[in-house]
Amino acid sequence: MPRAEKSQPKRLKEIRDAAASVFAEKGFHGASTRDIADRLGIKQAGLYHYFSSKNAALTEVCRMGVEEFHDRARDIANADMTADEKITAAIAAHMAPFHQMPDYVKVFLNERRYLSSDTAKPVTRLAASYEKVLQGMFEEGVLDKTFQPDLDCRLVTLAMLGLCNSVLQWYRGSDATEITDIAHKYAGIIVGGVKR
Repeated sequence: MPRAEKSQPKRLKEIRDAAASVFAEKGFHGASTRDIADRLGIKQAGLYHYFSSKNAALTEVCRMGVEEFHDRARDIANADMTADEKITAAIAAHMAPFHQMPDYVKVFLNERRYLSSDTAKPVTRLAASYEKVLQGMFEEGVLDKTFQPDLDCRLVTLAMLGLCNSVLQWYRGSDATEITDIAHKYAGIIVGGVKR
């Protein structure tokens, strides 16, 4: 494989990371492709080789933000664990990117509403699928009598996501252990509140 082809995925990641950082810092409407190019130390025209527009860059950042959540949750849902273990693992997996890739998560949560209607559809479908995977874990717990029989699985899924996502409003730590500890405590709150 030619060297240029090998370096392209690395360069694309650098450009996505820069776009995520700029969008997280300035918001979609406050950011420009020039800001992204400046962050990378390249000419603005160089970005168009990777993204046709600012909206295309936002779409890619949002897709990456939710895809990570979805893939981890699907793996957990298919694992040989009890329902309460799955919820605990799902909360930890949901919160790990808050430390690992916080800009992507912030952009997905706060800026995806600015996606154009055609580019929003795949991102919205992936987010809805993620919620369904999580909801399925709660439903499994109801069926196996781990969780309360009258549990509103949709509502508790949304409550769990709201609780976990709120961490981004106040968390300023730089240690992954802190996020792990917070996730463990949140899992105790959620699982403790739904168990029989």
